[in-house]
Amino acid sequence: MFDPVIAPSGTLLGLLQRGRGDGTLHALTAPRAEALAALNHCVLSDPRHDWQVENRSLYYARLYLDLHGELGEIERHLFDPDDVLNTDESRTGLALAVLGHLASYGRRDALELLRRYAAFGSSWAWALDELALRDDDAGLRVLAAPVLDRFPEDAEGDAELAAAVRDAYEPRPWRLWADDPREAIGARVRAAQERGSFDQWQRQMRPSGPRPGWSVRAVFDWAQEGLERGAVLYVPAARCLTAVAGPGDRAEIVQAALTGHDGARSTALRYLADTHDPDVLDLIEAAVESPSHAVVDAALDAFERMRTVASLERARRWAPRPDALGAAAGRMLACRGGAQDTELVLAALREAVRGEGADAPTLWPLVDGAGRLGIACAAPVLRHVYRETASSHLRGHAAKALAATDPSFAAGFAVECLWDCEESTREVAARHAETGDARVVDQLRRLAADPAEEAEVQTAVRSRIGPDATAL
Repeated sequence: MFDPVIAPSGTLLGLLQRGRGDGTLHALTAPRAEALAALNHCVLSDPRHDWQVENRSLYYARLYLDLHGELGEIERHLFDPDDVLNTDESRTGLALAVLGHLASYGRRDALELLRRYAAFGSSWAWALDELALRDDDAGLRVLAAPVLDRFPEDAEGDAELAAAVRDAYEPRPWRLWADDPREAIGARVRAAQERGSFDQWQRQMRPSGPRPGWSVRAVFDWAQEGLERGAVLYVPAARCLTAVAGPGDRAEIVQAALTGHDGARSTALRYLADTHDPDVLDLIEAAVESPSHAVVDAALDAFERMRTVASLERARRWAPRPDALGAAAGRMLACRGGAQDTELVLAALREAVRGEGADAPTLWPLVDGAGRLGIACAAPVLRHVYRETASSHLRGHAAKALAATDPSFAAGFAVECLWDCEESTREVAARHAETGDARVVDQLRRLAADPAEEAEVQTAVRSRIGPDATAL
């Protein structure tokens, strides 16, 4: 999947791509055709950098409801000839998830479209998972035959069917079909279920990797072999060292951390950091000068996991460094530093935004740290991150930090956060948004009554509707 192109944050499309609450508010006041065009663009061209941590489907589904949006564009996208050529779930996943939410809101056209795609589309498994949560038994039973017809009745087809049954995210349709009295349906699904269970048992009986009795050298070799075939194994290898290494092996491990091959060096650094070895900080400082990116990343990761007083003291010394170790030190202080570290954390936050922009990976702990330490001077930078980042998840962290650092948050960004795509951001808004704005009261009531809303958000809303919360 290619990185999406995100429009400027001041445009309607840019707001909707980011999942900001202001996107919904602007769409509801914009010409309907313009709003629907921007909404369809987002749903058909997934704007998320990481769909595993960023939410959009409920946000877009609610906007379809508010705009009384038709589903013709989604239908054309799902059944485009490209669906046969490009079977990557990233092409259709967001659209199918939006349809799932619309079906749960009672949109019959969304339910029928999901059923049709489950029967004929390439990403049928995703559509089936959506239907498993929303469709009735009768609707699911109709899909049994077209889904099973995808798997030829031969050895290869039976193996693919067993894998599909075993890996199904929502097992309800398969359990329903297993009880089907038709031999071609029920018996075949039951056989696939049994084969999937047997395959899983076989995998458990053939474990790969370290065995009891391995030596320190064997663990290092295993980590290096994994690295050479593209598998990063230094973390499990370090855990293995904990089981096999004794006091007499320390010299060998320290030497590996200093001069070993990349796999061995990464493993040794992680092991020495986890065991609080007195020399590990010097070894980490030497490792970040390595030309190997794998070693540098392992050294930084090992350092940031440390919880010792010595590691914090070293972080204060390293934080001004203009390199990766200085950035790691800033992140450590943001996560575990004290009030005396506010200037260093603020400097690291400003430098990250100035040097890498509002989507820099290093911003996550720095934003959280600014909120944890209550750094009021960080509010302008946090507001910039909130407005500009393309990551709705990072924006949620920025909102939480602003709630702790910015006195204007309750009457400002907290209001639009009630319409945000991330439930954690809506929860922050529900706890802080000032109710003097009529839109806030109406949206709180809507969230409280919406069965699709997350429990944490509704709990936060109810905390504003107690005996003393007469505004609602």
